[in-house]
Amino acid sequence: MIAPIPASRHWNPRLLPLAPHVLDALARGPIAPAAVDDEPWSDAAYAVDRDGAIHVSVLTPLPGVTPPQLDWWFAWHSADAARYRLWHPRAHVSARWADGRGTLGAGRAAYVGRTSIVDEYLGSERASAAITFVAPHTLGVDEAALADEDVATAVCARMSLPGTPLEVGHMTHHVTRVPGGAEMRSRFWIGGRFATVRAAGPLGAGLGAALRRVVRPRPTLARDLLVHCAEEMSHLATFLPALHAEEAGGRG
Repeated sequence: MIAPIPASRHWNPRLLPLAPHVLDALARGPIAPAAVDDEPWSDAAYAVDRDGAIHVSVLTPLPGVTPPQLDWWFAWHSADAARYRLWHPRAHVSARWADGRGTLGAGRAAYVGRTSIVDEYLGSERASAAITFVAPHTLGVDEAALADEDVATAVCARMSLPGTPLEVGHMTHHVTRVPGGAEMRSRFWIGGRFATVRAAGPLGAGLGAALRRVVRPRPTLARDLLVHCAEEMSHLATFLPALHAEEAGGRG
């Protein structure tokens, strides 16, 4: 277990039990990739395609949380490793902004365009990733539906291997307000056809094709990612409203 953070009263190594719909998905095992976003599987499901690509979907209720609080969190947590470890005290190791700067305000504009370098455990495997936050429309999210920040937001990112042009996939966390709080629908697409190389022209296309043949996530990654996301997001909801009130003065 990662060492606790004595200075923070929000440190709590006790995670909530996995929700019933997540346990059902784990018991069911991988399903057909095309069905992951279909009812009733979209609440929690994972798939592994023939080319090794994985797709993970998970719904997380966030009681007491608002969409602006989630935008604030994603702008705030990567400025310090201790903040990142609050989020998943059993799996998160460190996080830092690649630009070397700290928190640059609040809201989506404070993190979109920036890259967070994270180190964490997914299952029993330790992994590092460069998470570059992007505008939601670049991943196909209708930003018109996000116009009212009190009603909805979407946290979108592309994931790379740190220090390389190798993009391994992308993710979205779509958050909407519901009675009593919010709910988050998370999606991950990693490996296989989702892996690319950030290089222009024929060279980039050729390298991307070669990469897709060799970048195959380990067989247990989809299941481990489903569990990890369900744990970290439900744990976040246990302290985010109080933390936000202290650190941001309750704004949003």
